[in-house]
Amino acid sequence: MKEVIRTKEAPQAIGPYSQGIIANGFIFVSGQIGLDPKTGEIPSPEIEVQTAQVLENIRAILKEGGSDLDWVVKSTVYLTDLDDFLPFNQVYENYFPKDPPARATVEVARLPKGAKVEIEVIALSSEH
Repeated sequence: MKEVIRTKEAPQAIGPYSQGIIANGFIFVSGQIGLDPKTGEIPSPEIEVQTAQVLENIRAILKEGGSDLDWVVKSTVYLTDLDDFLPFNQVYENYFPKDPPARATVEVARLPKGAKVEIEVIALSSEH
């Protein structure tokens, strides 16, 4: 069985996908870019601002699913420029200060809406 997560506290899907899915004790959060859920726009071209917005969007989806950033076990990060790796990490580590999740980071040619970063995560659900 699976349960779809929907929240207005994170951007609505801009394609045929769910914000998140709960299945078998895990929450799978779709890739999030730094869209402000109120405006539907990326608030700044700065990687630090976009990274913080992405992680706040993920936090909102996890909360709706009964989880939290502390329960993230794996993240996949997509950056349009690996030169942003250091400033990205400076923000990222504030959201995962202790025992951060396993992670992969890759450089990609483009992201939706001209975003500089996209992150998807897998977390334990409240039923873990």
